[in-house]
Amino acid sequence: MIEIFDVALPELTGEETRRAYVYLPEAAEDDEELRFPVLYMFDGHNVFFDEDATYGKSWGLGEYLDEHGVPLIVAAVECNHDPNNGRLSEYAPYSFSARGFGTIEGRGALTMDWLIRSFKPEIDRNYPTLPDRAHTFIAGSSMGGLMSLYALCRFNEVFSRAAALSPALDFGPASLEALIRTAEPGTDSVLYMDMGETELGRRGTARRFWRLSRLLSERGVRLTARIVPDGRHCEASWEKQIPLFLPTLLYELEE
Repeated sequence: MIEIFDVALPELTGEETRRAYVYLPEAAEDDEELRFPVLYMFDGHNVFFDEDATYGKSWGLGEYLDEHGVPLIVAAVECNHDPNNGRLSEYAPYSFSARGFGTIEGRGALTMDWLIRSFKPEIDRNYPTLPDRAHTFIAGSSMGGLMSLYALCRFNEVFSRAAALSPALDFGPASLEALIRTAEPGTDSVLYMDMGETELGRRGTARRFWRLSRLLSERGVRLTARIVPDGRHCEASWEKQIPLFLPTLLYELEE
């Protein structure tokens, strides 16, 4: 079951609302005593329904979870669709300049502050969650993947596990590397990170991906890093990675 409701991010867009999607496993309807881990996701409009997806193709995550009976709640919030780089700004952990985009004000910290202080408590109040750090995950792709890396490193006291698919490592790479070098993640921190094979043609992308992978491992993160054969920067490709990143997030998780 997927519930959809409106939320506002006052710190970012005032009273303007956007959609939040919450997936509940069928087991939650069968037994009201059960509690579940929660996966928070960026770009919520692209996660479940093709008709809501920016380019007409979603991850189809709800269908996968239903088919495989995965005991997981997914809470996903729509991005900022403002054409003036609203999404880039909200999903940027730090300010940066890039060709074709100019200077982007990084408001990722505000986004995470809202998610942690407002959205997560609302989800924990209204749904059968396991609210502790060990059962709280975060995931996203592209800029959402970058934010998931940021969340695991910067807010590790909240999120113990993360998945970063095709993370936007080219935006402010020095700031990201500095963050990872100073991060102090718990030794139980888990990260799935991938990059599509067709994405590696961008200058320095492969080198940066593996350097950051090494740094994350040195910080004690339990890392699964992979190059996706013929992987592309799109929802259709990210959907194919669901059977890989979800088991990584749930591996040996004690309920």
